[in-house]
Amino acid sequence: MQNDVAIVLDCGATNLTAAAVDTSGEIVKSASRPNGPVAQPGGEEGWLIWDPDGLWQTICSACTDVCGDLPADWIRAVTITTWGADGAPVRSDGSLTYPPICWQDDRTEDLVRRLPERMGPWEAFAETGYQVIPFNTILRLMWLRENVPTALDEAQCWLMMPGLLSRRLCGELSIEPTSAGTMMAMDMGRRDWSEKMLALAQLDASFFPRWVEPGTPIGKVHDEASAQTGLPAGLPVVAAGHDTQFAAIGSGASTREAILSSGTWEILMLRLDRFTPTRFAFDEGLIVECDPVPELWNPQLLMMGSGVLEWLREHMYADVGRREDAYAKMIAEAEQVAPGADGVTVLPSFVPETGPTKKHHTHGTMLGLGITTSRAQVYRAALEGLCFQLRHALEILAKATGFDPEGIRAVGGGSRNELWNRMRADVTGLPVSTISQKEATALGAALFAFVGSGTFASIEEAQQQVVTPAAVIEPSAQTRTVYDDLYAKYREAPPALAGFYGGESD
Repeated sequence: MQNDVAIVLDCGATNLTAAAVDTSGEIVKSASRPNGPVAQPGGEEGWLIWDPDGLWQTICSACTDVCGDLPADWIRAVTITTWGADGAPVRSDGSLTYPPICWQDDRTEDLVRRLPERMGPWEAFAETGYQVIPFNTILRLMWLRENVPTALDEAQCWLMMPGLLSRRLCGELSIEPTSAGTMMAMDMGRRDWSEKMLALAQLDASFFPRWVEPGTPIGKVHDEASAQTGLPAGLPVVAAGHDTQFAAIGSGASTREAILSSGTWEILMLRLDRFTPTRFAFDEGLIVECDPVPELWNPQLLMMGSGVLEWLREHMYADVGRREDAYAKMIAEAEQVAPGADGVTVLPSFVPETGPTKKHHTHGTMLGLGITTSRAQVYRAALEGLCFQLRHALEILAKATGFDPEGIRAVGGGSRNELWNRMRADVTGLPVSTISQKEATALGAALFAFVGSGTFASIEEAQQQVVTPAAVIEPSAQTRTVYDDLYAKYREAPPALAGFYGGESD
């Protein structure tokens, strides 16, 4: 069993990675390629889509690199995890009637304004666990119904991104709850389709393929896909799904920890055995998604993360060549700045419809700038702002669910920044732990692939044998006192700016 590997196609919005993960949790080999949406040919300004053929070719290239040196009899299964919300309508021959609209596309903004005429946002949240956000899949379906109805009428079904890619591997149609849960189209409490939500786009449950739970084989790699990817023909294709949920599994977090998936976006989530939507949770911007394990739900707050830091890198550290070198310099400079960033405050709400300041409609904001303000102070303030946002999100989750975590398990690219992790611990007063395998999404998906191939009997067994914590950062009592005062001031800013940004004041 020591040579058993699962191939994980970890498809993110900025990078596509093929990884061979073994049963000790190590990535034996991986290959990555850049990814990104493209402007829709003939579309309006701001219309962005995914090129499905280009996406598949990129995946095949990365997968071929990984599989080329691996003995075929080592590979037990292949699985796919992707970002959420995006998908496309598919004909019976597998061709698309319309390309996948990217979550960054802005064509649904008018529908966001008009949706309350047909269904109140609170009613939609109570049904689906989702807030009204422009990238909601149901809004894309409504847009197609209004603007390109033939795209729906000529389609056999709708597939989310994991389903579009797994169909290319094995020819089977499927959808799993973790991706479907990002659509704002499910009755979240029943873990099934919502008739009232689908009716908004004049659809019903028959428009979707069979449910396949994560860890269940969908089909087997067919000969054509084998030739394109280097995967062995007949290899089980096992369902995974939305990357956020599999990062949580790969983190190995205990039931007493909150999970922070830190990347371009940060998602702070819990794994609870109940779906209990409340008006408070709705007002504070929570969303709830399906856990990969049935009978569990993931209440969470979606908020900007390193996307803010990437913006700063592009605009304030453009003189530093390589991206990795720029981040090393940013961290080194920020280490020399005292807590409080010499009076500079950053509100990291670059997407006002998300995060704990959603009700105030807070935009990304810098306060306290002066003639002598340095880029290091701004970067330090941005890290602090992200940590204050995290503390605010923890308070909201605790009040909304009654669950008060004893620690934070951090995964994703943002968990590699030790300065940021120290700040997280000091600001929240909670220990922050990471895992030795930094690619938590790939690890979590691999565990389900191993279960689907029979290598492990259950996810619990796989986690116990594979996931190993790496470090725990305890909060500093002295620094926590400083940050308590700064956090109180930070919390005053969003309601004070609500009138300027068109949001609600407290």
